[in-house]
Amino acid sequence: MEYFISYTEPHKHFITVELHLEGIKSDFINLQIPAWRPGRYELQNYAKNFHQVKAFSKGTSKPLEVKKTTRNSWKIVTNGESGIVFSFQYYCAQMDAGGCWLDEDQLYLNFICCLPYLEEKINSACVAHLNLPSNYQIACGLKKKGFQLLAKDYYELVDSPMLASAQLKHKQYTIDSTQFHIWIQGECQPDWQLVLSDFKKFTEEQINSMGEFPEKDYHFIYQILPYKYHHGVEHRNSTIICLGPGEQFNSEGFYNDFLSISSHELYHAWNIIKIRPAEMLPYNFTKENYFNSGFIAEGITTYYGDYFLVRSKAFNIQQYFHELNLLFKRHFENFGDAYMSVADSSFDLWVDGYVSGIPNRKVSIYVKGAMIALLLDLLIRKETHNKKSLDDVMKQMWKLHGKISIGYTSEDFQKIIENISGKKLKNFFNDFIFGTRPITDPLRKLLNYVGCQLQIQDAKHESEKIFGFRTSTKEGRTFVDILEPDSPGDKVLAREDEIIAIDGNNVSGNLNDLLKGKKTSELVIQRFGKVKQIILHATGTKTYFKQYKIVKNEESTEFEKNNFKKWLKHEF
Repeated sequence: MEYFISYTEPHKHFITVELHLEGIKSDFINLQIPAWRPGRYELQNYAKNFHQVKAFSKGTSKPLEVKKTTRNSWKIVTNGESGIVFSFQYYCAQMDAGGCWLDEDQLYLNFICCLPYLEEKINSACVAHLNLPSNYQIACGLKKKGFQLLAKDYYELVDSPMLASAQLKHKQYTIDSTQFHIWIQGECQPDWQLVLSDFKKFTEEQINSMGEFPEKDYHFIYQILPYKYHHGVEHRNSTIICLGPGEQFNSEGFYNDFLSISSHELYHAWNIIKIRPAEMLPYNFTKENYFNSGFIAEGITTYYGDYFLVRSKAFNIQQYFHELNLLFKRHFENFGDAYMSVADSSFDLWVDGYVSGIPNRKVSIYVKGAMIALLLDLLIRKETHNKKSLDDVMKQMWKLHGKISIGYTSEDFQKIIENISGKKLKNFFNDFIFGTRPITDPLRKLLNYVGCQLQIQDAKHESEKIFGFRTSTKEGRTFVDILEPDSPGDKVLAREDEIIAIDGNNVSGNLNDLLKGKKTSELVIQRFGKVKQIILHATGTKTYFKQYKIVKNEESTEFEKNNFKKWLKHEF
């Protein structure tokens, strides 16, 4: 399949795509655009960006009949023609790590969004011909021949996003025999000496952990944006990462996020790109690929992303604990953990996996999965007296599944851990992965093993601590965001309620001052356009929105301090 991509008016965001097909022998062909993309397990509607769709004979330019048959497929009547051209315009105005963008400065494409395929040729070689300004560089994991991108098949093509611009910043480094490239588009001033030093650190730590890198080269491709943004997507030998605002690039917060997401996405080169669930080998782009092992694909990667940074000394202990505490906060304030397991939440990614959904319905495979990974790592270390760890599990997953392209199941993963740890884990998996048992107790015990404590404190704000609800402010107005189940607030408030007044006083940035020291208050709220009066009444002494943090236990034994060192590769 050959694709010819061009444009004439970049400010309008339209590219023109022609798919050239040869050797057609049937009376009609069916072309399909994927229904989803790897790294985002939900159905997409890429066809909504198609415009002026038509087909014609390659030799005579004779028009051919094109009929839409499903929301993302087209039937072309060939009229005996063996050479077919399928032509359309595609609207490139989605600036995120899974979209496409065209303007006067760049062409950025995730091919899976905009290049249809013929099912019979999905395993055939593909070429993308790019009509670009002569001074453009191309950042892409595919082989390049001038402005041509070459792929061995459609799977490789659509797992290799590209960014072309005259303004690309480019640096590279080598670990063992693998060349790593850093491409940056956007306004920022990186400290390249620091960036290259830190990237070498975490890259080398990952390769040492897994034993080898799965590709000959790798490309970090960044869109650094002028506004706040955070999104990354993994690919075969590259990643697209969108971050902003670029003016904050060298601030501690932005730079730590930059390292964190980069380390996370790099580990995907093994975990999910190669070490892949059985249900996704190969990818079926026509429909949902249901799987219950998202806690492995995304949760373990989330854990390792920051963990490799501290192990490699790119992060210090304080920075790592800060990231762990953010993880704890996200986990313990997601009350869906009591209602849906992380395995079921993985299956339901295809339902509503990337939006908050209805209150307390599900958990995040990223967050809960990372908590599971932390528990398993510490559990294996404890059971084997630090001779083994989760590293050994992932090396086995690479050897038995990823390296030889055999998909895994959750049962395969469990069996590998049991063999390495020497401990039966049926109850652990049933309780914490396939069930909804709280992880607080095992987390506390396992952190103690490495000289740390799970510190539990009351929330600072009265609304959260006493009444169990959290608010946000929009344009000076106060809205209910989250309610802890069965709290006083949960009994009378609903998400998105606007709190107008408390005990006759207008609410304007003073919510917690108005609630301080009170057990009962009269609230005026607005709910779906109707003004209501409710009584907020606290009962008993229970507090809500507990704050969970990891801290060093200064009374740790030498044994525990040594475990800490072996876990994080830092002195206690």
